Amino acid sequence: MPTPSPYDLSSTSRSQTSIVGDGEAQRDNHPLIGGSIDNADEKQIADLPARLPERDLAGTPYVPVYVMLPLGVINIKCELVDPDGLLKQLRVLKSEHVDGVMVDCWWGIVEAHAPQEYNWNGYKRLFQMVREVKLKLQVVMSFHECGGNFGDDVCIPLPHWVAEIGRSNPDIFFTDREGRHNPECLSWGIDKERVLRGRTAVEVYFDFMRSFRVEFDEYFEDGLISMIEVGLGPCGELRYPSCPVKHGWRYPGIGEFQCYDHYMLKSLRKAAEARGHAIWARGPDNAGTYNSQPHETGFFCDGGDYDGFYGRFFLSWYSQVLVDHGNRVLSLAKLAFEGSCVTAKLSGIYWWYKTASHAAELTAGYYNPCNRDGYAAIMTMLKINGVSLNIPCVELHTLNQHEGFPETFADPEGLVWQVLNAGWDVDLPVTSQNGFPCLNRVSYNKVLDHAKPMNDPDGRHFSSFTYLRLSPLLMERQNFIEFERFVKRMHGEAVLDLQV
Repeated sequence: MPTPSPYDLSSTSRSQTSIVGDGEAQRDNHPLIGGSIDNADEKQIADLPARLPERDLAGTPYVPVYVMLPLGVINIKCELVDPDGLLKQLRVLKSEHVDGVMVDCWWGIVEAHAPQEYNWNGYKRLFQMVREVKLKLQVVMSFHECGGNFGDDVCIPLPHWVAEIGRSNPDIFFTDREGRHNPECLSWGIDKERVLRGRTAVEVYFDFMRSFRVEFDEYFEDGLISMIEVGLGPCGELRYPSCPVKHGWRYPGIGEFQCYDHYMLKSLRKAAEARGHAIWARGPDNAGTYNSQPHETGFFCDGGDYDGFYGRFFLSWYSQVLVDHGNRVLSLAKLAFEGSCVTAKLSGIYWWYKTASHAAELTAGYYNPCNRDGYAAIMTMLKINGVSLNIPCVELHTLNQHEGFPETFADPEGLVWQVLNAGWDVDLPVTSQNGFPCLNRVSYNKVLDHAKPMNDPDGRHFSSFTYLRLSPLLMERQNFIEFERFVKRMHGEAVLDLQV
């Protein structure tokens, strides 16, 4: 299997469900942190070059650091798993001045059995525990499924009643050219279609968010819940599920367009007719398959159809559907969470970034070829709704990607810089998180470079950073020491072992 991609890793890194201390004797040096690294896997040990140039960040702005809780912290019955073990971990995080934790609030758990019958019990207990430890909370409204990718050991499908509707009407899910339906999340084609027991998809999302807001009113009022991230697609990201592992995609494939359900095709047909070219009411027939490379296709190759008249029409429509979906859901989220910080997460599609077409971004819905800024329209939409931007993969180095897959023309640093500046250009608050496991100083320094850009004349910086995710690996002694050091530097504190 090739080097894991963001999609493999977004599931893999989110699949650390073990609670530290579960079935293991606690070590002497710390109640939860392993005291010896002699037995640790070589990859667990922080990579510490002898002389690593670093900036002195003492006195720089304070950037809050949150830690994402394990996927399995709430089980499918909406029960808190191993509360004693979790409480110990939360106390360790608090003792090291971590600001708070983030948790997924799963639609498939809370509204599992019947429409508008919500079970918040496990989350009530979790939030009370977080309050007792005096940490803050970031909560993700997770309207997607969990599971199905490499490394997943937690499976949280969409609600049962939604799956039941899908059996008779599979077009409620995104669909590829071969007619394969993906139950990872609902198609944006039904945002305004009353196919969910009399409700539209957007109404379902709003009812869920409103129920959460009412149920946890006291936590909003006392400021414990500092941010709500609204899930807008697969993995909670505003993108099409263009690279599904379950359908055979592997990094660095370009992915496939996901616009072949009945409702999306109806939208495409209306757009083509409005343009005066009804023949354009179709998806590209030369865009390759999930694992194609750009130069192997007629659509994405240099000088390909992506930049022709039809290609420009199709990609404009495809990307506009993404923007419209984000706008619909986020406008209602701001209504449900009035006065609270709301954020939306984009995806880091950085492979093939150095090619002309940016094929992997195009299939994901980001119309960002080399001759067009594909993120400006998204940022404008976020700005209109007063929503923050969350960008992942800020820990990646472009050079490392070239070493693993030199032929993919990947550039994570270039992508992050473009997206970051697109957000800052319209004065959006920016939050971030790592996309891959982040354990060594090199990765942490890359995060810091983005979080507090050097010599920025406007003094801009991240409004927060969320570490993915709490796990036994993070709690290994050397790894946790590096994490503590990183937290101090994010907070603008001095560190004694700064290497310059």
